[in-house]
Parts: sequence; C-alpha cells; structure tokens
Amino acid sequence: MSASPDPDPVRIPPATPSVVIVGAGPRGTGFLERIAANAPSLYGGLPLDIHLVDPFPPGAGRIWRRDQSPLLWMNSMAEDVTMFTDDSVVLEGPVRPGPALDAWARDVAAGRARPAAGPGADADGGAAADQAGLLAEIAALTGQSFPSRRVQSAYLSWVYERTVAALPPGVRVHLHPTHALRVHGPREGRQRVVLAGRAEPLEADLVVLTLGHLDAEPDPEQVELAGFARRHGLLHLPPDFTADSDLSALPAGEPVLVRGFGLAFVDLMVLLTEGRGGHYTGGGGPGDELVYHPSGREPVLHVGSRRGVPYHSKIGYGLTGERPPLPRFLGPAQVDALLSGTERPDYDRDIRPLVEKELGFAHYHRLFAAHPERTRVDRADFEEKYAAAAPGSPELEALIGSAVPDPADRLDLAALDRPLDGVRFASYDALQDGLRAYITGDLARRHDPAHSADLGVFLGLLSVYGQLVRLGDLGDPGGRWHGFFSYLASGPPGPRLRQLLALSRAGVVRFLGADTTVEADERGGVFRARGASVPGAYVEARALVEARLPDPSPERTLSPLLRALYDEGAATVSAAGLVRVDPGDGRLVERDGRPHPRRFSLGPYTTARSSGAFTRPRTGGPAFRQNDAAARSALTLLARAAARTVRAPSPSEAGR
Repeated sequence: MSASPDPDPVRIPPATPSVVIVGAGPRGTGFLERIAANAPSLYGGLPLDIHLVDPFPPGAGRIWRRDQSPLLWMNSMAEDVTMFTDDSVVLEGPVRPGPALDAWARDVAAGRARPAAGPGADADGGAAADQAGLLAEIAALTGQSFPSRRVQSAYLSWVYERTVAALPPGVRVHLHPTHALRVHGPREGRQRVVLAGRAEPLEADLVVLTLGHLDAEPDPEQVELAGFARRHGLLHLPPDFTADSDLSALPAGEPVLVRGFGLAFVDLMVLLTEGRGGHYTGGGGPGDELVYHPSGREPVLHVGSRRGVPYHSKIGYGLTGERPPLPRFLGPAQVDALLSGTERPDYDRDIRPLVEKELGFAHYHRLFAAHPERTRVDRADFEEKYAAAAPGSPELEALIGSAVPDPADRLDLAALDRPLDGVRFASYDALQDGLRAYITGDLARRHDPAHSADLGVFLGLLSVYGQLVRLGDLGDPGGRWHGFFSYLASGPPGPRLRQLLALSRAGVVRFLGADTTVEADERGGVFRARGASVPGAYVEARALVEARLPDPSPERTLSPLLRALYDEGAATVSAAGLVRVDPGDGRLVERDGRPHPRRFSLGPYTTARSSGAFTRPRTGGPAFRQNDAAARSALTLLARAAARTVRAPSPSEAGR
C-alpha cells in the first residue's frame, strides 16, 4: 500500500480494478475511509488501485488547506467536529470510531499523535516556526475553542493518513496533484479520466466526484456589474471563497458596499480589520465591552443582504438532560411514503409542513423537558394533541398559545427567518442602533441555557437535513431549505459577532438593512446600495464585494470536468442548479433519468448535499451515511471487475 504522488505517466495495467476519486478534501477522505471500512467484507483482499486527483493537499483540500491566514477560524467548536462514524449513524457498513477534533488535539498534546508537517516543513526555519506555532495552538485547544482553519487542516491531514494506513493489503493509493479535465467512456465499460499535464488518461472501473465548493462564471447580473466597474474605473469583486479573493485593492478609509451577511462576510470582515493591523481590547468579563482599535488601513464596510442581519450565532452551551426523540414527524416512514406515492411530492404542500412540525416538536419537547415551569399543561397531553393537529392550523396555534404563555418561548419560524420584515427605521444611524440591539439580543439568547429550546430546534434541523437528503432536489427546491439551515444552524462563533458589534461601534462596519439592492449609476459612475429598512436612503461607493460563494450550477461552473459532463448529457441539473444524483448512493443521474453505474458524485453541488463533510459527534452524520452507501456500491462493482480479472486467462495461457 502506498500514498505517494504519482505525476509520472506510469500506467496501471488495465487488468487491475481501479477507482478515480476527483477531490481529496474532507468529502473524498470520508469516502476513502468508508472504502477502508467496507473493503474487508465486500472486496475480499483483492488488488485495487485508488487514484486521488486534487491540486490541493489530501485531507484538507482547498477549503481547509493550511496556507490560509491564521486569523480565519472554523465556525464550530472543537468538540463538535468529527470525521468518524459512531453508533448514531444509520449505515450498512461497520462503525469505525475515531477522535473528534478536541480529543485528537489532546492526543497530540500528550504525544499520542502527530500532526502532518505543513507545506515546506523541510525548507527553512520559518517553516519550523510555523509548525511550532501550530503545535502551540493545538496544545491550547479545548472542546469549547473555535479552532483556526490551519488546526482543522492538520486534523484532516491526520485523518487522511490514518485512513490510508487502514486500507487492506493490496490496495494502492496514487496521488495526482493536478486537475481532472474530463471523464468519458462507455456506460458499461471502463472510464477514462483526462488530467491536466498528463498525456495518458487514467483508466478506471468507476469514478467518484467529491469536488467540494466550485468556482463559477459570473451570472448575468455579475457580468453587467463587472462591465460597469471597468467602464468607470471601479472595483467589483464577484462571489468567491473569501480566502482566495485579492482584497489588497480595497482602499483604506473608503466606503465599500458588501452584499452578503453570512460566513463569507465574516471572513471578509476579519481579513480587512485584524488582517490589516487592527486589534481588540476588553471584553474579558460580563459588562466589559469589546473595543476595536483601527490601524487606519481599514475600509468602511457597508453590509446588507436579503435578511439584513448576520447569521445567528452558534449556540454557546451543550445539551444537558433529555434529548428530543428525533425523528418524530419527518422520519424514514414519512420519506418512504412521499417517495412511494403516485404523485410527485410538492415541497410546499407535502414536505414543508412536516419540516415545520418536526422543528416545532423538537422545540416544545425541549421546553417541556428542561423548563416545565414555563408551560401550563401536562406534557404528555400536549404532545398527543400536537401530534393530532395539522401543521399551521388554528387548532395547533391555539394549543401552543394555551400551553406556552410567553410568546418568547414559542417557535416562530417566519420571524426567525426574516426578523426585519416590516421593520422601518427613521435614519441610517437609527438602523445601526437597532441592528446592534438585535445582535446583542441574539448573542445573549444563544449563550443562555434558559433558552435551550433553541438547541432543540438545532437538533431538529440536523435531523430534518438527514431525511431531506433522501428526497434529493424534491426536498430543497431553489435551495430555500439549505439557506435557512445555514442561517439558523451554521452561523459564526459568538466571539465573531462580538467583534462585529465592536467594529460597528468603531464605525468600521455600517449596516444597510434588509432587502439590500445594488444599482449601477452610469451618470454618477458609482455603485449605489439601498435597503427596505430605511426607506429612501442609500449609500454610494466605488467598490462592491459580493460576499458569498459562487452559484454551484454546472451551467456556469469553472470546473471543466463538471461542465463537460453536463454538456455531454452525462449529468442533469435540478431547479436549484445542483447536479442530480441518486439519493441512495450518489450515482450521477443522466438525461435519460438513469443513474450511471460507474459515476458517483458527493458534495454540496449535488441534490443530495448534506450539512457538511464532517459533523457533530452523535448526530447521525448524513454525509457519513452517503459515503458508506456510495462506497458499498462502488466496492460491489469493483469486486465483480476483480472477479472477471481473476478468471481471465493470461496471454500465454490464451495461446496454448
């Protein structure tokens, strides 16, 4: 077994069964881990060649690569990040437990594990100092820490190395640090994967695409804005992974319009403030405000979005006591019924009511279990009547109103999703005060166990995501569910929102409000942004940043591999612009509606996207279940190919 780079044109004999995995980041590593777990029972010690194709380091990949600013964090606590299965994951293959990020850090600190050396570790003293700094970060980590991305990179690299070491004898891993350009080959035959910089394609019995987040060509609006910027000498930064954006041209002290208030904005905020030499003081205790001290090199960020508020803070406490028994109203039986019906399920009619009822059940179960003094009726009686009431019905609203006296304890999904709807401010200054009050309140609530019903909703969101994966694009038309999930469950760490408040007080960040739009003023030669929260007001600037990831659609992707698959009819696209896959095992669906037997696709650009390539321990890990199903299907096909190879006579035998 080997895992060394294989850039030379050595050709693996066609008789050797092989698989090409395009994308060696966390998702590719997770799939490889499931190959290692399932191979002993499904592959029987036969030879296998695995080709990993990715220009970025295996394990971490592009998004989690080590050579990013050390100022950039994960948005999850260390104890909430694992790459390993546990008995909460529903899967056919074996559970192979392993340490979550915090437990791995303790092993490193105790000398029981070693992180992989970073890029250039043998080159000079600077690299050695970087490695020493990484080890110091790891040693200081606790379960409640929000690790830097370079710490996560080290964990993912270690997971990859452990996974390769766990592969059975006879399985060889070949690294190809380049891009895959095209996949072609007969539906029932070996596939050929064309690589950049390699004359001969790789031949494989099957191909697995784990491409992660994709770059994309700009949509028509972005093309128009970019053209306007060129004509007037302005600066326009289109959607991108923020760590890869060139921010150096954004001028100090000048207004910059920012459209997007999610995690891409948080990265932008960090890189343009601390990243330009500013620093914080204070904030060490209750009532002690964090204060930002500008370096003078920062621009002034005017940020807005459709909602007009940042993603909700991560919940800052753990679960104690009884856990909501999920799933309850949207589980395997309900999904089976939706999929087996004669009529195609409609999201708004058939699926969304079940989603809302599931989230409500998780919320109220936690409220009754942890805070019974804030309820008026018997819990068993409430849950019986809740189960019988139709979602959104007057009966359900009356039941909740009678059982939960404080409106603050009731779940209002619409208000959670759009907190500024209908809210108007007299001026931009009043909007700044109002948004700071909103963010302060959100922070307080998300860190107060007295509101642990919110944690129940979070667990409900994870449960729902695990079920919607099986429905594919039926479960998320237009990406609405994914956006809501990210906003409510995948927001920034609390410390980041405290920094945002400090930046707002310092005047470095200004809020634009809800339903933010951007206009190109040809006469004035500037970008103009306005929002619904302050009617009639607007802000002008010579720079515009789109703080969000690119649209994943294969119609505009910059991945030549995915674009070729789409153009050739080997992949279809959902209404949300996602690659359509079989939700059972991730096989690519072709234009004739049939899943391709030799091409798989897993990740955020597919209709079976899950909440992430890694997840909290003991929360079911939908991505782990997908990886396992895909690996088992792949190994079954590869075992048949290997059996044919064993039975085939050699050339000398054939000539006798």
